[in-house]
Amino acid sequence: MVESLRASLWRGSGLRVYAAERGVHFKVGVTDWNLDLENKPEAVALAKKLGFDGVQISLGKGTGRLPMSDPALQTKYLSESKRVGLPLASICLEVLHRNILKSDPLGQKWVAESIPAARNLGIKVILLPFFGKGALTTRAEMGYVGDLLREIAPQAEKAGVILGLEDTISARDNVSIMERTKSPAVLTYYDVGNSTKGGFNVVEEIRWLGADRICEMHLKDKPGRELV
Repeated sequence: MVESLRASLWRGSGLRVYAAERGVHFKVGVTDWNLDLENKPEAVALAKKLGFDGVQISLGKGTGRLPMSDPALQTKYLSESKRVGLPLASICLEVLHRNILKSDPLGQKWVAESIPAARNLGIKVILLPFFGKGALTTRAEMGYVGDLLREIAPQAEKAGVILGLEDTISARDNVSIMERTKSPAVLTYYDVGNSTKGGFNVVEEIRWLGADRICEMHLKDKPGRELV
């Protein structure tokens, strides 16, 4: 896994050089689940050792509350980030794979709880995943999620946090959800692997969305191996 991630970073570095030659600059991070350290502070040091610019961390799968809501765990992450000199890039609310937002009332609870955790960690982007049984497949489901997020979005706005939609639907369908929330705190978390698999024109969609409607991106070289 470590060697494959180094190879991914090398390809990401090549892309950064290519972009820099054209006046575009960006950073490449890694997800903690790709490091096999989901919801573990040790992911920060490993990401730094591998040469990444940041790490996306998991909020954990709680029952009464999210593991990352624990102030002691937040302190560990912040201390580790400061110690090794690596930013916490964003967080993933992976519990939505279990308590799916489109049908489980607990999903809305977890989204609301993730906002203060992100604020305390100094993180601006929360990834909301919609995959498997939680995938958005109908207009009714998309509208329902948009309405739920419209209720939560003011909390995100107040905290200075973005709720990022990562899913398998088109860029235009994502924007329809964003517009339904009536909030600048809900944006698209664009994943080029998901969109390519779904048959969408990635270049066209990214250009159409533009920087104002994309909060962060995932790049995949193989299924399940993601750079941020």
